[in-house]
This record gives sequence, structure tokens and C-alpha cells, in this order.
Amino acid sequence: MATTGELAPTTFPMLTPPQALRLLVLRNYLVYRRYWKLFVTGFLEPVFYLFSIGIGVGQLIQSFEVNGETIPYAAFVAPGMLAASAFNGALMDSTFSVFFKLKYDKLYDQILATPLTTSDIARGEIAWGQLRGACYSAAFLLVMVAMGLVHSWWAILALPATLLIGFAFSAVCMAATTYMKSWQDFDKVTLVQLPMFLFSATFFPVTAFDGALRWVVEATPLYRGVVLCRELTTGALSWASAVSVVYLVVMGLIGIVVVRRRLDKLLLT
Repeated sequence: MATTGELAPTTFPMLTPPQALRLLVLRNYLVYRRYWKLFVTGFLEPVFYLFSIGIGVGQLIQSFEVNGETIPYAAFVAPGMLAASAFNGALMDSTFSVFFKLKYDKLYDQILATPLTTSDIARGEIAWGQLRGACYSAAFLLVMVAMGLVHSWWAILALPATLLIGFAFSAVCMAATTYMKSWQDFDKVTLVQLPMFLFSATFFPVTAFDGALRWVVEATPLYRGVVLCRELTTGALSWASAVSVVYLVVMGLIGIVVVRRRLDKLLLT
């Protein structure tokens, strides 16, 4: 019991998961709105790839076939870049940004001094990485529509598909970041990011690979995202889209579980 002249400790009610998620996403928004140029550069990169490879190289290639549908080469490359936009946006925020907040800014230690938990941190950061990837993808999808590179009304589902891609990569990349010790570890991120971007059927069909190598490519997460976006924007749907959805959902759920456990170990022990 507090004696006369002493202040009784103040207790704050725990927030519900949706309230905590909204608070953390709002915090990131307020910080990043001063750095809007980062979002512009993240959007322009896939657009430049589309112009240089999809349009430029596309002049040398007559057409491509996707599940029996014949489409221009630019329409083949564009959905691959759409998936890559979600991938890059989620990766950037869930690696470099999370590492700085965790190791140097000590932001998560400060957050835990409030009614928020490590589970709230995990959900909030993953949701923000997911939304950043979705912003890139939404803008890129508008470019695709303006250029006539969308050939089906199924493309309406392409934006939710990029949200799913962003969720999966944001969760797994954040989980990987919790194991990093220094900035030099980010060389490993580039070592994974670049080959995945180049060899996930983004610029050429997976049939270009033979035997076991093709199986390896088809097992990569970005390939699943590329397949999903390509089939939606071309209207040439197959069971591969369903496989991709299940794959990305499971990947994201595993990632968020690992993130929560790692944050418990790093911040609470």
C-alpha cells in the first residue's frame, strides 16, 4: 500500500492484437513519410527493368506461351517484376530496418516497456513490410494496366497476391535478421536475393531448366510468387496458383512463429 505522499504505480491495460498492430504500423508510417523518396526508388527499379528487358529485349522476341496462352514478352516479364516488387519491398524493411531497430536503436526494448509484447512487435513489423511491398506492387500494377500488359480480369486478385508475397517474405526475412550479428551478414542477403530474382522464371520460363535444377527453382518462394502473379494477369490459371497460395501462407506462418520466439529469446532473457 502506498504511504501518504507517495504515488501509486500506474497500470495500463493490455492492447488487443488489432490495436497493437494499428499502433505499430502508424508509428512506422509517421517515421517513413519523411523518407518518401525511398518508396519512389523502390517503385522505379522494377519499372526500369520492365522497360529495358521487357520492352527492349522484347523487340527481339515475338511471343511467349503461358499455359497455352500466347502473350507478348513484355506481358510475360511484367508479372514477374510485379512479384519482385513485393519481394524487394518486404525484404528491405524486414532486414536492414529491423536490424537497426533491434541492435542499434534498441526500439524494441523501448516498446516492451509499454503494454505491447514481442508478438505485437512481430505482427506489426511484418505487416509494415507487407504494406511497403504492396505499395510498390500497386503502383507497378497501374503501370502494367496503362501499358496494356494485363490480359484478364483475374488481375484484380494480383494485388491481394502481392500482399501474400509480402507477408511471406517479410516474415521469413525478419526471422533471418534476428540471427544476424553485424552489417557484414547482409552480404548473405544479397547472395540469396540476386540469384532468386534472376532465376525464378522472372525473365524466362522454368522449362529452360532441366532435371533437378528445375525442381530447385520451382521450390523457391519467389518462383511461387511469380507463377501466381503471371497466371492472374494473363488469365491462364492452373493448379500451380493454388500450390503457390498454400506455399506462401505456410511460409509466412512459419516465419512469424520463428520471429516471435527469437524476439522472446533476444529481448526477454
